[in-house]
Amino acid sequence: MTTTLFCLSISIAAGLLVSRLSKLLGLPSVTAYLVAGILIGPYCLGRIGIDGLGFITMGQVNEFKIISEVALGFIAFSIGNEFRLSQLKEIGGKATFIGIFQALIATLCVDGVLIALHGFLGDKLPLSMALILGAIAAATAPAATLMVVRQYKAKGKVTDLLLPIVAIDDAVGLIIFAVSFGIAKAIENGSFSIIGIAVNPLIEIVISLVLGSIMGTVFTYSEKMFSSRSKRLSLSIMFVILTVAISQLEFDFGEVHIGFSSLLVCMMLGTMFCNLCDFSADIMDKTDRWTQPLFVLFFVLSGAELELNVFRDIAVVGIGIVYIIVRSAGKYLGAFASSKIVKCDNTTSKYLGITLLPQAGVALGMSLTVMDFGTIGPIIRNIILFSVLIYELIGPVCTKIALMKAGEITIKPEEKNRKNQTAPSKI
Repeated sequence: MTTTLFCLSISIAAGLLVSRLSKLLGLPSVTAYLVAGILIGPYCLGRIGIDGLGFITMGQVNEFKIISEVALGFIAFSIGNEFRLSQLKEIGGKATFIGIFQALIATLCVDGVLIALHGFLGDKLPLSMALILGAIAAATAPAATLMVVRQYKAKGKVTDLLLPIVAIDDAVGLIIFAVSFGIAKAIENGSFSIIGIAVNPLIEIVISLVLGSIMGTVFTYSEKMFSSRSKRLSLSIMFVILTVAISQLEFDFGEVHIGFSSLLVCMMLGTMFCNLCDFSADIMDKTDRWTQPLFVLFFVLSGAELELNVFRDIAVVGIGIVYIIVRSAGKYLGAFASSKIVKCDNTTSKYLGITLLPQAGVALGMSLTVMDFGTIGPIIRNIILFSVLIYELIGPVCTKIALMKAGEITIKPEEKNRKNQTAPSKI
């Protein structure tokens, strides 16, 4: 217990200290938290071997997985707030089209290049591996994107499209991954299952949205039973945690697998709440403030769990570099082309794709799913670990730069605070 508390306090302290240094370099706080996690992780400070001073083993990091699950639930809950009907009437169609189109283009680009490389590398890059990596390429990290938008208080057309697109992107990514993984298993095993390829992913998405809708409706009417702000906040926190817990349940009926996507369930929870509850904005604001320390822990732990030993395998690094370059190009080109098709302005078309580069939790979850998939499972896992390490460090920076170029980050929070402190007080 003592060691656990030391690890938690050191994690928050390390994240806050490195974030102070990151301001000097103009880097987003999320990047600082990830670097802090690497520094106190098993490959740096943890090597000293002092319990509580850092994470000595990767198993020790995994003991805090519950924090990451809950944090992702709150992140999805916050993104659900972006799906207000009043806003969706203006951008809903555009966000849906761009979200689907750019995810498909990223997958096709990675699939095409890796399948071409398969012709040269042969068994070193099997066809099934190329298909799975292409599917994982569709996913974008909602957490890093949301944190950058919040930190710099970004506002504008790009930001308005960005968060709904990230949510839609992950739903599309889950479908693409399930289909591609089913085809990959058919290639490796010589057997084809329509249930595994088409039925299971559709069931997961539909029942996740249904569960989120039910929980959101119950949540809304439960909130109306209380008038105290503190009790409403407590109820909000309880409902998000409860929703995350329920979404972990799984059932099997023959070949049909009944499982939920925690991200989709919590996103729908937030969507229903913000559209049904007339005081949802106030609750959302208070919930966002409560979750800040939780998000610091989430990103520090994410940094600590990154496997730095993947750099030892030249093949992993090589394929990883190709994956990063091609996925980035696919995301950008897909967002650019689809933005033009739906007649977005030039600024949105130019910078939206750059904000979709971060990749983390969803991609890592997909790679974990294929870990037991023959000999290529661990290789895919390591390639994604390598790419996530790169994406999580440079992705938030790219998002910040893109939003600044788009004119949606006009003043840094610290500069605004200095102005407020130096302004004469009114009596």
